[in-house]
Amino acid sequence: MSYCKFETALEIFVGKWKPVILLRLFSNGTMRFSELQRSIPDITKKMLTQQLRELEYHDIVHREVYHQVPPKVEYSITEYGNKLSHIMQSLNDWGVNHIEHLDKKYGSNRSIDSNNL
Repeated sequence: MSYCKFETALEIFVGKWKPVILLRLFSNGTMRFSELQRSIPDITKKMLTQQLRELEYHDIVHREVYHQVPPKVEYSITEYGNKLSHIMQSLNDWGVNHIEHLDKKYGSNRSIDSNNL
């Protein structure tokens, strides 16, 4: 069975929240669940949990549980997940350049008119 490896790689980045979660962990290092949730105000607890579990399944994020009262759970980028740092930086750099490109082409007060797409 042959399939596109690009699609497999994109599974890590698909969705609104995974890239944001990864960016927070790459920027801040190890973070507790509550810290992550506070750093992404619009994400629900359920969605954060789901996205972290998916990233953990792919061995991108490590979950460390400390058996204490109150319970403490920390998340960090795995050694394997660190291989994404160059990709994340490249995507960020491209995004910055793309915004500059659109500003030059359309001006900073641009809006997308779906009738022209």
